[in-house]
Amino acid sequence: MLKIVVGGDEAFDESTELFVRQGGTAIELEHSLVSLSKWESKFEKPFLAKGEKTSAEVLGYIEEMILGKVPEGILAQLSDSNIQEINTYIDAKMTATWFRETPGAPQTREVITAELIYYWMITFQIPWEAQTWHLNRLFTLIRVCNLKGAKPQKMSRAEVSRRNRELNAQRKQQLDTKG
Repeated sequence: MLKIVVGGDEAFDESTELFVRQGGTAIELEHSLVSLSKWESKFEKPFLAKGEKTSAEVLGYIEEMILGKVPEGILAQLSDSNIQEINTYIDAKMTATWFRETPGAPQTREVITAELIYYWMITFQIPWEAQTWHLNRLFTLIRVCNLKGAKPQKMSRAEVSRRNRELNAQRKQQLDTKG
């Protein structure tokens, strides 16, 4: 969840020598499957599809991210720094998990929609409360479930040969022999 202050005045605090925001409205935002689903229902197109979004679509998504009630016209008061904060939050990884990417691995061309993500949640028996997680964290869990449930891939002859050469080189070095 992201908490930001929208509107208000910026003033200089001489004791801390920093600019601080006074007044304004505090809002909480959540980049989640729920927000994505609401946006797709409103605009009737996939949010995660490639391509630029209009400013109305971007503001529409920010509106769907807002938790709770906010004053009318709050979106018009968003500053550039507010938008930057929101974009940083949306792009955040939100997990310590990382994946080793295989070079040359095929990329899927499947268009991802909210319904597809809900399908993955059902398939992997992910609890419904995960629909309110940060979307990138949910994608990571789905990817982990997919990888752990997949059959291990057999190594090609070239990969087996390369691995054996590396192991033999390690053993020669550890035993200080020439083979």
